Amino acid sequence: MTFNVLFLCTGNTCRSPMAEALMRQSVPAGRKERFDISSAGTSAAPGDPASPGAAEVMAELGIDLSGHRARPLSAALVEKADLILALSDPQKAFIREKHPSASGKTYLLSEYADKAGKHESIADPLGGDPEVYRQARDLIHKYVLMIAEKIQ
Repeated sequence: MTFNVLFLCTGNTCRSPMAEALMRQSVPAGRKERFDISSAGTSAAPGDPASPGAAEVMAELGIDLSGHRARPLSAALVEKADLILALSDPQKAFIREKHPSASGKTYLLSEYADKAGKHESIADPLGGDPEVYRQARDLIHKYVLMIAEKIQ
């Protein structure tokens, strides 16, 4: 049985594609087949590529986002997901408002990674310089690694 994890941000071109790729990389080799990891956006334009800034900072880690294409959140994606990890509070609130039945499986990334720690939104780096993208990437990576450790 596959466990479906959905990362959610606004445009599905920066934060959630980075989270998706980092999680794919971080899941232990012997467990990869047990997970379906994807991403979407609450206001995504279908087919948009990853932002140049996200692609640049992910390439620094050897991760290629060139094949990523944005997709909007749909009721089918929400229903299929076993876990929805929002990158910021507005996306978590969006799920609770538009898909209340999914509230129990929707968390901020930071909240799910460290239930006792600081629950923080990850700021959208769109339009920022590479350092802003690196900060978002590194924060996402920190939380993704915490989750990956739990599933080993």
